[in-house]
Amino acid sequence: MPLITVARIARLLLLAPLVCFSHAFAAGPQFAAVSPDKPIVWPRDSGAHPTFRTEWWYATGWLDTPDHQPLGFQITFFRSATGHPANDPSAFAPTQLIIAHAALSDPAFGHLIHDQKIARQGFGLAYAKPDNTDVRLDTWRMVRAPDGHYDVTADAAGFALHLIFTPTQAPLIQGADGYSRKGPLPEQASYYYSEPQLRVTGSVTRPSAEGKSSAPTPVTGSAWLDHEWSSTLLAADAVGWDWLGANLADGAALMAFKVRGTDGRAVWAHAALREADGRVTQYGAADVDFEPTRRWRSPRTNTEYPIAAVVRTGDMRWQLTPLLDDQELDSRESAGALYWEGAVTVSRDGRPAGRGYLELTGYGKKLTLETR
Repeated sequence: MPLITVARIARLLLLAPLVCFSHAFAAGPQFAAVSPDKPIVWPRDSGAHPTFRTEWWYATGWLDTPDHQPLGFQITFFRSATGHPANDPSAFAPTQLIIAHAALSDPAFGHLIHDQKIARQGFGLAYAKPDNTDVRLDTWRMVRAPDGHYDVTADAAGFALHLIFTPTQAPLIQGADGYSRKGPLPEQASYYYSEPQLRVTGSVTRPSAEGKSSAPTPVTGSAWLDHEWSSTLLAADAVGWDWLGANLADGAALMAFKVRGTDGRAVWAHAALREADGRVTQYGAADVDFEPTRRWRSPRTNTEYPIAAVVRTGDMRWQLTPLLDDQELDSRESAGALYWEGAVTVSRDGRPAGRGYLELTGYGKKLTLETR
């Protein structure tokens, strides 16, 4: 459940001031609405949905090196409809924007390493295609092959990810047939599915202590892929969210989130636990919570994050421990976002239960999910 802010969009639109200036005085854009009576259709809905305002393909996971050193990784592709008239014939028209983020959590390096890209869709260099996952931004790409595996590439500043995700389970369709509420109003929702327990192979290029790239390191591991699209996601009084996606050691998968209000309480919360045998239990807002057990304050931004927590789903408690404390992504100078997103281990009743990713948004400033 990654984030996208107005600053990311505005940054690219500034490259086309005359187009955007004229559009600013046009009628407000109309985007497609999420509806509970339109279920997700697989695999067609793995592709892009350009009539919706915001969409993302969000992959996170844990990797193991040949010397058994753990790494965390994240790669996300965003598609954002700007509201610019779709009938603009110009090849430079900023009707769709493609944004990509990649990050590597390497305990040997001590903190999160990340990079990002942004471009208008077009010219075969930046796109998100319908009907099947195929998103690209320059040399970064995520493509779903006919047999269901994903080829993922990101040659980033100081590091690189060259990975293959192979499904071992069917997609986990979140919410009610993919209609996932994010707030008290029916329109505050997304279409949402996950692909947990993806088997990962490939290589990672890690930075050295001097900041230079080393030789590629072969890796294996597991990943979690989220795909969401929406036009109206959060309630007006929401400031951010806590989100967890975890691959459990017994083959189960756990997703949980809490959308927080200004007082820290839940505006909305939900969780889903799919057992290894396929049985799914869904938890409503009253049965889900994130209870901090340890906080970390960033030495760069002075933002405090609850990086260790107990996630409650019904009568179960899941303890989260970060791979490393400093997994803050600070892109305020370039894209405006500030959040903590990192690899965590999951335990239950004091025993290891799995590995996942925790995302904490809205702790530095209120999260904005608008494109205008």
